[in-house]
Amino acid sequence: MTQVLFAYLPDADREVPLPAYATMGAAGADIRANLLPADRAAGLHLAPMARVLVPTGLACAIPDGYEMQIRARSGLALKHGLTLPNAPATIDSDYRGPLGVILQNLGDAPFTIEHGMRIAQIVIAPVVQARFVATETLPDTARGAGGYGSTGVR
Repeated sequence: MTQVLFAYLPDADREVPLPAYATMGAAGADIRANLLPADRAAGLHLAPMARVLVPTGLACAIPDGYEMQIRARSGLALKHGLTLPNAPATIDSDYRGPLGVILQNLGDAPFTIEHGMRIAQIVIAPVVQARFVATETLPDTARGAGGYGSTGVR
């Protein structure tokens, strides 16, 4: 099992749990809103089509060779239209700043993000870096230069 270190930021509420897997077979661990003290009572109001950077109150150290992906929670997406406009978001292994989650309300009603609410899920994934090489020609394939929809699959 890979270890990811988390540190609470100075203004964070340490009663808000660290990310956690809801079940033994879960690929993603739920991460929670850890709002600034001035926002905790009222929450963050998100109008339809608006987006906001939701603080998690955390910074982390991801091992070299891994990334943290931040993804939408399916229940919030289905019931309220909440999504991540940059999904999946990537947190690199050398980043040590505050973790925030960009949420967007694609629903037709305002939504309030409450302090401590599960707002997204994180997936820790291995990363392979490539060496990029310029060339004059590319090897042929059966598909060739066929673009979107060129495989005929519906």
